[in-house]
Amino acid sequence: MIIEHVAVWVRDLEPMRAFYAEVLGGVSGDLYENAATGFKSYFVTLGEGARLELMYRPGLRPTPTDATAGCAHIALSLGSRDAVDAAVAALRLRGVTIQSEPRVTGDGYYEAVILDPERNRVELTV
Repeated sequence: MIIEHVAVWVRDLEPMRAFYAEVLGGVSGDLYENAATGFKSYFVTLGEGARLELMYRPGLRPTPTDATAGCAHIALSLGSRDAVDAAVAALRLRGVTIQSEPRVTGDGYYEAVILDPERNRVELTV
């Protein structure tokens, strides 16, 4: 069994699609739209097949600003410490918020944490 995709509700679809496709190098599928409900989504393929579905619907409530139950972060494996370091440097130049610089965590991961345009945590790891 593998995870086919993870879905995230977003408040502003196009900037989120651009971030995951253009800034992080994913491949965006075509826009899906249900005119009757206003629902819209994009699937963005990351790396070797994992997909992220970015979903929008009119009237979404704002997301909490503190830790809550539910999705905590998305983790993207970049393959090496050098790749994590290089990605953080390149993302910083693009104005992406770096929440946590590259480091070895208590459980042994080498990771950095960035924030997407809606302040969702994205972990970049080996």
